[in-house]
Amino acid sequence: MISYCKYLIVLLLIVVSCNTNNKDREGVLTINVGTEPKTLDPTLNAALDGGIYIGHIFEGLLNKKQDGSLVPGVAERWDISDDRTVYTFHLRTNAMWSDGKVVTANDFVYAWRRVVDPKVASEYNYQMEILKNAKEITEGKLPLDALGVKAIDDFTLEVTLVSPTPYFEQLAAFQTYFPVREDIVEANPDGWSLDPKTYIGNGAFKVTERKIDSRIVLERNEYYWNSSDIKPNKLIFILTDSYSTILAGIKDGSIHYSSLVPVKEFNSLKEEGYIVVKPYLGLYYYNLNLEKTDVLKDVRIRKALSLAIDRNYIVETVTKAGEVPAAAVVPNGVLESSGKDFREYRKNYFSVEKEDYEKNVEEAKKLLAEAGYPNGEGFPILNFRTDPGEHIDIFEAIQYMWNNQLGINTTIMTEEWAVFQTSRNNGEFDIARNRWIADYDDPVTFLGVFLSRSAFNNSRYKSSTYDNLLDQASKTDNQQQRMQILHKAEDTLMEDLPIIPIYYYTSVQLQNPKLKGIEYSTLGTLNFSKAYLEE
Repeated sequence: MISYCKYLIVLLLIVVSCNTNNKDREGVLTINVGTEPKTLDPTLNAALDGGIYIGHIFEGLLNKKQDGSLVPGVAERWDISDDRTVYTFHLRTNAMWSDGKVVTANDFVYAWRRVVDPKVASEYNYQMEILKNAKEITEGKLPLDALGVKAIDDFTLEVTLVSPTPYFEQLAAFQTYFPVREDIVEANPDGWSLDPKTYIGNGAFKVTERKIDSRIVLERNEYYWNSSDIKPNKLIFILTDSYSTILAGIKDGSIHYSSLVPVKEFNSLKEEGYIVVKPYLGLYYYNLNLEKTDVLKDVRIRKALSLAIDRNYIVETVTKAGEVPAAAVVPNGVLESSGKDFREYRKNYFSVEKEDYEKNVEEAKKLLAEAGYPNGEGFPILNFRTDPGEHIDIFEAIQYMWNNQLGINTTIMTEEWAVFQTSRNNGEFDIARNRWIADYDDPVTFLGVFLSRSAFNNSRYKSSTYDNLLDQASKTDNQQQRMQILHKAEDTLMEDLPIIPIYYYTSVQLQNPKLKGIEYSTLGTLNFSKAYLEE
């Protein structure tokens, strides 16, 4: 009898153990969206990969759904004044941080003041310029407490805008407007976001493991007000840009999703059902250094370099994911206040039709000769700087075009992602690859990048005409007039051409066919909070 009981106990333990192990494996998704991020601080992050992590760990006043609609986040409701310049957000009382403390209006006040603080130097501080006094604060003319945001009480936040801004509610769902905890940040301003013990968020997940250059592990935040609606128990983000590792993981099921797609394997992966293609509001372009590279200060040379690029060859032969050749800054799909596409009014600033490429090359040669470099004679060797991946394949094709058509020689310097971002921001390049993905559905999300005061203006483009047009647009109540001003601003930018537009994006991902429920956005964000593996 005793031995039989022992047998039953052992058997029971085995069954419980097996069930526990199976349970541990349920709701775990393994994801790859890039290598080690530059930062996970919502105030300082300016990269899409960092934004994806942050979007799972923090939550703003509002949330943006896959269809673009806005729904309550920390704010359960909000009121708007008759002149649409004052918003009053009423915060839910059950919104909590991952350590169990309640989210208050003061958390937003602190976070927003931190963004505009000149000492913090957030690259996204210009996104706050729609708030009263924000621009004057970043310029050091007014104190932080002059910012148009205040806590009426713990659960009421009042926001005052400079003028009616049709995209403000979209920004209220954007990472730069997320709350952060003053007590935590001030205790360790440089390192708080690196340690899971201090990286406290208010979103659906919390960080439980952070291994630099290896992985970031998120687990469901039990204090999140809507935790019962979250499907995965754990998200494991693998930090790598190794295509062989990603490809092997996708095929053996150890990796469920990756935003890095090996271009050379695109067709076969598509046939095997691993490729997902989605719409994407994004521009792939090259920065031209107008500050340090003398030859690029001549607009004729900048235009020659642009015209000599066969964009159809790039999208059809190199990238091969349905991208559209770009001959402007604002892509198709960005809507005006009337609901019409911004690009409808002026399609392109130069032809990207296949049959016109030779004409473009002839015009490029003419411009180069006028600038004093006939057939590229005496033209200095330019350096192209990039991070690894498909960017090298794209530039090698362009490198050949410039050499073959214009007689211009270039070199390539490759750096790891975080290092490259710093080099590009510091202007340590002649030409650098770049991209911009919309933060909200309005032309300003693209045009604002090239303001002389923008931290993302890596070309160091300075035009008082351009700045004045965008400032004028920000203060205009009449939305039809505002769009006319923004068209003039794009006209100015494309005439000066401080960048070379290459193509408009599509979003291409590697995905396990069993993975369902990802919320995609045309802004490039990804939400895995409803994702699951189909049996």
